[in-house]
Amino acid sequence: MVSTLSLSAGLSLIAAMTVKFTTKTFIIEWNLVPLLTTNINLPIIIDPEGALFVCVVLTIAASVIQFTKTYMKDEKFIKRFIILLMLFVMSMLFLIISPSMITLLLGWDGLGITSFVLVIYFQNPKSLGAGLITAFTNRIGDVMILLSIAMTIQQGHWFILNMDAYSVNTSIILCLLLASMTKSAQMPFSSWLPAAMAAPTPVSALVHSSTLVTAGVFLLYRFHPFLSSLPLFNHLLMIIATMTMLMAGASAMAECDMKKIIALSTLSQLGVMMFTLSMNLPQLTFFHLLTHALFKALLFICAGTLIHCHHHSQDLRSMGSTSNQMPMITTAMTIANLALCGMPFMAGFYSKDLIIESFMMLNYNMIIIIMFIAATILTTAYTTRFTLYVVLGPPQSSAIQYSTESQSEMNACYVLSSGAIMGGTIINWLLLSPLNEPILSLKMKLLPTFMMMTGLTMGALYYYSSHPLSRTLITSHNTMWFLTPFSTHIILPVPLQASLLQLKITDHGWNESPKLINFMSYTSINLITHMQPATITTHIMSSTLITALILMIL
Repeated sequence: MVSTLSLSAGLSLIAAMTVKFTTKTFIIEWNLVPLLTTNINLPIIIDPEGALFVCVVLTIAASVIQFTKTYMKDEKFIKRFIILLMLFVMSMLFLIISPSMITLLLGWDGLGITSFVLVIYFQNPKSLGAGLITAFTNRIGDVMILLSIAMTIQQGHWFILNMDAYSVNTSIILCLLLASMTKSAQMPFSSWLPAAMAAPTPVSALVHSSTLVTAGVFLLYRFHPFLSSLPLFNHLLMIIATMTMLMAGASAMAECDMKKIIALSTLSQLGVMMFTLSMNLPQLTFFHLLTHALFKALLFICAGTLIHCHHHSQDLRSMGSTSNQMPMITTAMTIANLALCGMPFMAGFYSKDLIIESFMMLNYNMIIIIMFIAATILTTAYTTRFTLYVVLGPPQSSAIQYSTESQSEMNACYVLSSGAIMGGTIINWLLLSPLNEPILSLKMKLLPTFMMMTGLTMGALYYYSSHPLSRTLITSHNTMWFLTPFSTHIILPVPLQASLLQLKITDHGWNESPKLINFMSYTSINLITHMQPATITTHIMSSTLITALILMIL
């Protein structure tokens, strides 16, 4: 299966290069059911962006399957787990290659269903709660997609590329925006992403790094030509993205769960993508989406390997000095962290540096500028804290489950490490050439480097400080600015109490009453008796009317 996915990724890369350099886009309609009056077709689009995204998804899927062979080797139903992963990949590919809103909905719903099944795979109360939060939040997005499909019926078709921007009203744009916010976990729908870390680590590496969470960004990227026609769209998206970036960065600084830190990092980078899209830079948004997918999947796989070796302990404070125990995994993790920080010539540098420079070329509100700079500094700060705890910190326990790194894990890390190093250059050449780079002064050019050094210093000071934050701030950041209790303890009791009341009144009340059946039978018999009086006049009149009606029909 790994070889098949790798071969498919190579063919997708060839297809991306072909359609890029021939400047053509192919739309194929597969006639599924030929009928006399109409045909049921399945449209497929082959464009440079879609083919390149398919290549990245298949590459990550192959690496995750390779990693799964070691991580879940003791799992009894590992074949079932791999089949679920393949169903998820199939849904994602269906979403990417669909140019129609109807077929796009099939991939969108497939992502929601398979992600719910994967999150609850361990079948414990924690996984079930996380799966329900994930499913309920994503169902809001599904409803918004259905509403947008219903409201675009006036155009006479559902082809995304042929949408008329002048006939798209505000309601359609808001529905699509809400759908993308739920799938990409933007505020106030952010609480499901850290909760979904209850899933197995291979699921997090595939689902919560490059596929499910980026589906919302990809949806807005596809619809951007006419979404940007609404002036309110860019302003609203910018505010939401900036708040998400800042909230995720602050929460990651106070979190000690390794997988949740990486999930919050993903949430922060999703905010960066949304922010870039609000600047009317869709190609740069897609560029950052691809580069982020490569190094974030690598980071999840490295974290999963360390968790596996430390008896499935995810606490950051229980690890340390992993460079001596697992040098190759630690090297791959450091590469992913450097790419996340935007270290020059890493994959993240090419997109992140260009986003910051493009941002400095535009005029924005001072509050937006301060929040964006603070969120960018926090990215380097929590990455530095993460690295100091895991790589350079004092050893807290020994990784004794196996002393050497597994070859299947190393193969996955080799592939994704190459993508984290060289992926930015390759994707930049395929996607953004020729590129109009912003022209800035030397001080402005050095600002991204200064922000990275500031974050490095802040992360080190936070690590070495004994009491870096007050208890109130830690509680606020650990609960994602109280979004987690708001999404669970405040909202959920209302429908739960209503369901319990209905259960008591109907199922445990009237339906179980011993006299209910007798009462209903007696009432119905009396009603029928009064409606049908046994008089000869009534029978004669009804027979006459029925005979007259039959003669009129004949």
